[in-house]
Amino acid sequence: MAVQPRIAVIGAGLMGHGIAQVFARAGLNVRVYDTSAAMLATLYQRICGNLIDLGQDAAAADRVSGHSDLAEAVAEATFVFEAGPEKLKLKQQIFADIEAAAAPEAILASNTSVIPITQIMHLLRVPGRALGTHWWNPPYLVPLVEVIRTPATSTASVESMTALLSAAGKTPVTVEKDVPGFVGNRLQHALWREAIALVQNGVCDASTVDTVVKASFGRRLAVLGPLENADLVGTDLTLAIHETVLPDLDRTPGALPLLRQLVEDGKLGMKSGEGFRHWNAEQQAALRVRVLKHLQALEQQGV
Repeated sequence: MAVQPRIAVIGAGLMGHGIAQVFARAGLNVRVYDTSAAMLATLYQRICGNLIDLGQDAAAADRVSGHSDLAEAVAEATFVFEAGPEKLKLKQQIFADIEAAAAPEAILASNTSVIPITQIMHLLRVPGRALGTHWWNPPYLVPLVEVIRTPATSTASVESMTALLSAAGKTPVTVEKDVPGFVGNRLQHALWREAIALVQNGVCDASTVDTVVKASFGRRLAVLGPLENADLVGTDLTLAIHETVLPDLDRTPGALPLLRQLVEDGKLGMKSGEGFRHWNAEQQAALRVRVLKHLQALEQQGV
């Protein structure tokens, strides 16, 4: 009989508790480490609340335990998922501590949105067992997990991680080259750059950008990826369009001036009430509910 995987999650925050929830619901025991007593104190409540809201068995939360000692959390783990802040030096230190305490065969994974995994893991003594797993928020509703291979990552580690994620009901994809932003965030932020440029150049306002995406190609993105779409319309038509449009798209190598100005002016989006658009408390709450219900519906449909 195969030994059941044992999971450790480093960080009990937004992503960490969601990752723990996924594995607990899959029937696995999960140990979660955090330096914050407050985060650990609410860990069970947050996971249980999520499960109840989704109409799922709240008893899965009983498989998750909180730990204030990192060595205790990772000592028996076969898979360790780091979900700490997006700070390179901090992540490097966390993995040095994990490597010192975890079993030599444990697979070590960092959940980062954009930092190259090679940079995070380059101080490890055994880099072949280290890789990236980029989960999307919220982890228990968005199926994709990008599994990022570094030049040192072993094929066995990638295969083991992919099998674990698949068994837990996720949709893993392998990113063969470790580049900043991996696949998903490179695509997403390429769209965001052009969206900001359109507003910056006076082509339209922010509301129009969002309406165009949501009321046109955004509606089919869940079932028709961009390269599927290119094949659907024909690569010859795609080439003809590109030859006209691509030379006019924004090519700014860094962040656009409009975005920098918003940040400098303290217009930080919903956290300040204004960013590209104005947001009162009711509008913020309505948007969050709309997104959550949409993701829940897709989850129930198995999309």
